[in-house]
Amino acid sequence: MNWYLVKIVYQIICGEGIHTAQFDEQLRLISAHSEEEAFIKAVEIGQQEETVFCNDKQQLVQWKFVNISDLYRISQFINGAELYSQIKETDDGEVYASFVHHKAKDIQQKYTHQLLQLI
Repeated sequence: MNWYLVKIVYQIICGEGIHTAQFDEQLRLISAHSEEEAFIKAVEIGQQEETVFCNDKQQLVQWKFVNISDLYRISQFINGAELYSQIKETDDGEVYASFVHHKAKDIQQKYTHQLLQLI
């Protein structure tokens, strides 16, 4: 068995879909004998996890499976090994950096909260 890193892409459609296009890109680990099997398993996950629900404004929200956009075989698990990389371009670098710092702070606060629960 081999491990594969796949990117499953969903389109998020809210109401009539008259909004900026939104896509959720999810990185998933798949155990399979071959790339073909990993792809098939990833597509099955994508299709099974499509969902429809009503948001707080009572608008229909759809998470519609688009497809698999990336598939990489992981040859071995090594501490610090790069699994995925994406270049991000933005009009305002400071806003993006601030967003990243905010996300890191949320992670640290969650860890601190969990640690305090253990004490």
